[in-house]
Amino acid sequence: MVIVSYDISNTKLRTRFSKMLLKNGGIRLQFSVYEFNNTKRILDILKVKVETIFAKEFDGGDSIFIFETDMKTAVKYGNAIHRDTDILYF
Repeated sequence: MVIVSYDISNTKLRTRFSKMLLKNGGIRLQFSVYEFNNTKRILDILKVKVETIFAKEFDGGDSIFIFETDMKTAVKYGNAIHRDTDILYF
C-alpha cells in the first residue's frame, strides 16, 4: 500500500493535485491523505507527476510525502477498516 500525504497552500494547485490522485486510483482517507494499491507502476506515475508537474509550483512551505507500508503490519480503525471489505448491496 502506498500512502500520499500533502500540505499545499495554493488552493488551485491543491485541488489539481487532489484530482490527479483520485484519477490515478487514490482513495481518500482524510482531507489530504490518500491510499493506493501498492504497485510499482502507480508509484512511478505519482513520482513523475509530482516531479514534472507539481514540484515546480510549490511555495516554501508546501510538501508531499509518499511512503509505502506493508498491509500485513498496517493497523486500521474506524471507517478505514471498511475500505478493505467488499460490501454487497441489494
